[in-house]
Amino acid sequence: QDGHRQMLLDEIIDHKEDPSALSDSEARYTTQTGFPRSRHTTVGWSVLVRWKDGSCNWVALKDFKESYPIQLAEYAIRVGIQHKPAFIWWIPYTIKKRQSIISKLKSKYWLRTHKYGHEIPKSVADAKRIDTENKNTLWQDAIALEMKNVRIAFELYNGDPLNLQGYKSVGTHLIFDIKLGENFRRKVRCVGDGHRTATPSSVTYSSVVSRDSVRIGLLIAALNELDIKCADIQNAYLTAPCAEKLYTWAGPEFENDEGKPFIIVRALYGLRSAGASFRAFLAEHLDEIGFRSSVADPDVWLRPALKPDGEEYYEYALIYVDDIMVISNDPNLVMKQIKEKFKFKGDKWADPQTYLGANIDSKVHIGTRLWTMSSKEYLKAAIAEVELKLSKEGRRLCTNAKTPIASNYKPELDDTTELKGEDITYYQELIGILRWSTEIGRVDILLEVSLLSSYQASPRIGHMEQLLHIFAFIKAKPKLTLYFDPNIPPIDSSIFKMNADEFKEYYRDAEDNNPPRMPTPKGRNIKITAFVDASHGANKITRRSHTGYIIFINRAPILWYSKRQNTVETSTFSSEFIALKACMEGITSLRYKLKMFGVAIDGPADVLCDNQSVVNNTTNVESKLNKKHNSLAFHAVRWAVAANILRLGKVHTSDNITDPYTKLLSSYERDHHFGNWTY
Repeated sequence: QDGHRQMLLDEIIDHKEDPSALSDSEARYTTQTGFPRSRHTTVGWSVLVRWKDGSCNWVALKDFKESYPIQLAEYAIRVGIQHKPAFIWWIPYTIKKRQSIISKLKSKYWLRTHKYGHEIPKSVADAKRIDTENKNTLWQDAIALEMKNVRIAFELYNGDPLNLQGYKSVGTHLIFDIKLGENFRRKVRCVGDGHRTATPSSVTYSSVVSRDSVRIGLLIAALNELDIKCADIQNAYLTAPCAEKLYTWAGPEFENDEGKPFIIVRALYGLRSAGASFRAFLAEHLDEIGFRSSVADPDVWLRPALKPDGEEYYEYALIYVDDIMVISNDPNLVMKQIKEKFKFKGDKWADPQTYLGANIDSKVHIGTRLWTMSSKEYLKAAIAEVELKLSKEGRRLCTNAKTPIASNYKPELDDTTELKGEDITYYQELIGILRWSTEIGRVDILLEVSLLSSYQASPRIGHMEQLLHIFAFIKAKPKLTLYFDPNIPPIDSSIFKMNADEFKEYYRDAEDNNPPRMPTPKGRNIKITAFVDASHGANKITRRSHTGYIIFINRAPILWYSKRQNTVETSTFSSEFIALKACMEGITSLRYKLKMFGVAIDGPADVLCDNQSVVNNTTNVESKLNKKHNSLAFHAVRWAVAANILRLGKVHTSDNITDPYTKLLSSYERDHHFGNWTY
C-alpha cells in the first residue's frame, strides 16, 4: 500500500560491460599462501531487462543476480559469456543447485495463495469463484464495501484523458487480506499501481506510534487520573488530497463504470505519496489545534492543559496511521476538534476496547482506577484457527500443558526431520502470531518464543510440536492481563549503595543532562524499576547465554526483552554483566522518551540483579576488567551509574534483593496475575 512492489521478470534482452569490468587477466589472483582464487565481483556489468508490466530498464548485475540467479545463469550460458570474470565464479554453483533453488521458490508460493488456512483471491473473478465454492459472499461483500468507501477518490472524466496536461496514467488493483484479530474478517483494499509513477524525493510513508509509547500512555492516564477515548478515521488516506496528477481506467470492481476514465483526486492507497500525504494532512490539523509532535516518538502528540482544579498536565494523542487514542481530562473535547476535519468510523468515538489487537479495559484495583491490557481475544481467534487446522489432520492440542514448552526440551538439540514447503510457512505464521502476542500482553511466553524464533529459516518437526505446545499452554491459561498500576513499588531504598564522592573523582563528566527541546515536565512523578538476569551458557550447542529484563514505571510493566547474547561468555559474571549493559541501554532510551513526553521522573532507576560480583564491579570504582568487550560494557554501565550518583548522591544497583524482591514479585503475582517470573 506504500508503493513497494516485487518486480516480475519477463525476459533478459541484452547485456553490457563498461571499462570498469575486470579483464580475463585480472580475474584470478594468488593468495599469500600460494593458492589461486577467482575475484568475486560483478562490477562493470549490467543487463537490459523487460518486466511483466512491459517496462524495460538496465539493472546492475550485482542486484539482478540476487533476485534472479537461475534466469541470469541460463542467459549467460545461452549467449556464451559464462566464462567472463563476472560470471565464472558463481554460475557453476547456481546451475548445480538449480533444482534446490526452484523448490524453495515454489514452497513460498503458498503464502501468496492462503492465509490462516483460507484461500486468498487474486481478482474479482477469483473472489466470486471462492465464494461460490464456500457457499457464501464474504469476499464479494468485502469488495462492494471497499468500492463504496473508496469511490470519493475517483472523479469521472468525460473527455479524452490524453488531453489532460501533466497527468499520468496509472492502473489500480485489489489487495485481498484476512484480519485475524477481527474473527477472520475478509478485507479488500483498492490500491493504485504506484510503481508506475516517479519516486518522490521526500518521505513516502506514514509512521506509527510504538507499542511501549502506548503502554506509557495507559500508565500516564492512571497516574494523572485522566480519561481515554479511541476512534478510527474512516478511509484515512482518502481524506487527504492526492499529491500527484494521475488518472486511471476503471476495472471490473467498478461494475457499471468499467472501462471509463477517472481522475484520482484523493491519496489512494498504493500511490507512492499516499502515506505521507495523509500523515501530513493529519499532522497539520493536530498542529492547528495546539498539539506538538514529540521528538522521541513523532506519533505521540502532546498539548499542555489544565484540570478544573488548576493542576497542570499534558493531553496526548497517540496515532497509529488511522487509529487515534486521546488521553485527557476531557478527551471528548479533543475528539470533537479532530472530527472537524476527519470522519470517524461509525461517526463516533468510545472507550478503548481494542488497540493494535490488544484488549484494553478500565478497572478499579485496590482503590486505584487503572488500565489493563491483554491479548485474550487475539489469541482466542488464533487458537481456534490452529485447532481447526489440526482437526483436519486428525490431531489436537495437548490438554496438560503446564509450561510454555516442555521443561526438559532444548530446541538446539532437536534432531527431528526438517519441515518442508507449506509447513515452514505455517511455522513462520505461528511465530508471527506469538511474537505479536508478547507485545500486547503475553510476557510469560517471551523466552520460549524468542528461542523458537531462531529456527524460522529451517524449523524441524520438534520445533513445530513445541510451538503448538505454547498454544496449548495459552489455551490452558488464557486470561493473563497486564495492569498499568500507577502506585510506587514497595522497595526499600536503604539496600542501595551510596558512594558519590568516589564516582565523582573517576567520572567527572558524567551527568544526567536533559535533552534539547525537552518540554517542561507536568503531571505527577514516576519511578523506574528494572529486573535483569542472564542464563549463563544456556544454549547447549553454542554455549551462548540469554539476556532477559523487564522495566517497570511505578508498578506498570513497560519494556521487556529476551534475546540471545552475541558472545560466548566463560563465566556467570560475564553473561550477567552483558545483560546489565543491555538493561541499562533500555533504561537510558526509556528515560529519554519519558522526558520528551513531559513526564517528571523521580530520581534514578532502581536496577535489581542477583549477582554479587556484578554489583561490586558496578559500584566499586576501583574495580577493573580485562576483557575488551566486557570492559566496554563495564564503562558503559558505570557511566550511567555515575550519572545517577552525581545527580542524586546514590546509585541504585543492588544484589540484596531477597526480601523486597520477593515481596514485590509476590504482590505483582497476586495483584496482576502475572504467574511465576524467572528473573
